[in-house]
Amino acid sequence: MTPTTAALGMCFPRTFPAALVTDVARRLEEGGADELWVIEDCFYTAGPSLVAAALSVTERLTVGLGIVPAVARTPAVTAMEFATLCALGPGRFLPGIGHGVQVWMDQMGVRPKSPLTTLEEVTVAVTRLLAGETVTMDGKVVYLQDVKLDQPPADPPPIVLGVRGPKSLALAGRVGGGVVLAEPAGPSYVRAAVEAAGSPEGFVVAAFSAFCVRSDRKTAYEWTAPWLAGLIEQKNPALPALPFYDDLLKRYSESGVPGLVTMPQDWWTELGPIGTLDDAATHIEALEAAGVHHIGLFPDPEVEHGLPMLEHVVALANR
Repeated sequence: MTPTTAALGMCFPRTFPAALVTDVARRLEEGGADELWVIEDCFYTAGPSLVAAALSVTERLTVGLGIVPAVARTPAVTAMEFATLCALGPGRFLPGIGHGVQVWMDQMGVRPKSPLTTLEEVTVAVTRLLAGETVTMDGKVVYLQDVKLDQPPADPPPIVLGVRGPKSLALAGRVGGGVVLAEPAGPSYVRAAVEAAGSPEGFVVAAFSAFCVRSDRKTAYEWTAPWLAGLIEQKNPALPALPFYDDLLKRYSESGVPGLVTMPQDWWTELGPIGTLDDAATHIEALEAAGVHHIGLFPDPEVEHGLPMLEHVVALANR
């Protein structure tokens, strides 16, 4: 894949207070960062509302939505919200749709029988509606009868799909405009994911990267190692793409979290922008070489620790 110069920004964790989004958006724009990525998880804050707020106080910043669950809204309402956000920030909104966490979908009584079929039908319907079509669909999940948006965007953005598994990535390559890959989305995982999607031309790749910059590497590694241990315990699907995956499992099995802290520096740099500011820059350059177009640096979910990372995002955006 051809190397890119990625747009760089920060993710707005689901645990951040909603009212903070306008300040974060302004500071990112004023500092020279390219993007803000809003997270919508059940049952925290609503993504489209946060996107609207961020767009309303900025003039240049791109705001990504990663992601809305396919079944949390009807396709027509999702298309209406996306079109409205496009109108609020022409050319500055990047929408994402995903399966949603199925346990959460079950809690709301909207868990689909086939998440794959559902995501495909919803993505196709929303894409067609944003293109200004009059849509009639009688699918396995989606039903629309002569639905047409009154104000479709003049230049519809690509819809990136927040997916992980090989079947879902293949689906993204067929019907999506790209993918948004959840952290830890290192360069090896990005390449594997794009290959699984079929490497379609014009495919937009966004990646979230767990972000921890400290004055010295050891402190950053100590801070981040418990998070990595959790990913290993959960069998995170991004980890097997790591070139050192087997050695990582062995190290953790034998030495636990302390063993992760003392991992080789290049392992950490593959995993994310973790370590010093220079280490973070090295990770970003590797993502760009892997063909990533949009990078959202994901800070600590606690405001007191995560918000100060904004200054490092700005520094990296101006590197």
